Amino acid sequence: MQRRKWTVLSLVTALLTLGGFAVATSASAAAGCAVKYTVSSQWQGGFGAAVDVTNLGDPVAGWSLVFTFSSGQTITQLWNGSVTQSGSTVTVRNAAWNGALATNGKASFGFNGSWTGSNPVPASFSLNGVTCTGGVVVEPSDGTGTPNPSPSTGTVTRIMALGDSITGSPGCWRALLWQQLPAAKVDFVGTLPGDGCGFPYDGEHEGHGGYLVTNVAGQNQLPAWISASRPDVVLMHFGTNDAWSNIPAATILNAYTTLVGQMRAYNPKMKIIVAQIIPLNPPTCTDCGQRVVTLNAAIPAWAASLSTAASPVTVVDQWTGFNTTTDTYDGVHPNDAGNVKIAARWLPAVQAAIS
Repeated sequence: MQRRKWTVLSLVTALLTLGGFAVATSASAAAGCAVKYTVSSQWQGGFGAAVDVTNLGDPVAGWSLVFTFSSGQTITQLWNGSVTQSGSTVTVRNAAWNGALATNGKASFGFNGSWTGSNPVPASFSLNGVTCTGGVVVEPSDGTGTPNPSPSTGTVTRIMALGDSITGSPGCWRALLWQQLPAAKVDFVGTLPGDGCGFPYDGEHEGHGGYLVTNVAGQNQLPAWISASRPDVVLMHFGTNDAWSNIPAATILNAYTTLVGQMRAYNPKMKIIVAQIIPLNPPTCTDCGQRVVTLNAAIPAWAASLSTAASPVTVVDQWTGFNTTTDTYDGVHPNDAGNVKIAARWLPAVQAAIS
């Protein structure tokens, strides 16, 4: 594949995107969808959000989007659709003018809501009963349904980048890393689609903005992502939000252990590459930097205790030489220079994993 010169990266921090693959409901129809959920504003006790729904399957004449709030949020006002909410489950139906969705057609709606304590984004969405995860699957003609995916066995290595906004918003180090790998040998996978990074690249990932690794482990979220994407290799840069939230390093490592167990439950030969995460220096958290130092210092021994010949755990030092003044735009998220450094640090470990 012809390589294109890297241009200025577009950094988008406000969007939280959810997507992946879906299963059709009949043998003759293809179904699939992707959802972009954006918290457009937030204040004490309230927030505004915008939702874009893209139909990736066959045309539909009307639509119903279902999702669940995990922390008791309530929709108080919605436009460009109608809404019902039963407990934590929200159902949004099309308005009279936006029900017909062609293949690749998009409908949008917005709403205001209330929250108490926290305001995490919904973990999944379904359109007309089909889970929205960004791709399209056609049900087998025998009507038995789609079988559970199994680890890939071909010559292409499926790579999942797992983490928070440093991985996914837009996480253009992934684009730079992909550009340096043999395109015929790798497939970047995940339930979330890639963002614009100045050139075409294989962008699927599991970089969930705002997520805590302790929550992902505690809420058992990883198995569904793995089952949908079938990775052979996982790149994990996770824990920034946990450190920011003053969660102890030992608790974060316990979450790592849970995730490793879930990876191996799916694929006993999973290759796991874990980052000593980049420095953290937000202006509102003077102690965050030391919390990351403490976490990173504990990662090598943790990895050594879990690594096996069949499923090695490799540590990549993303911290050393990374400067929050020159390599981030806010003390947290990498800028263009930071993305170059992150990709360069991942590259040798990934090359070894696919060799």
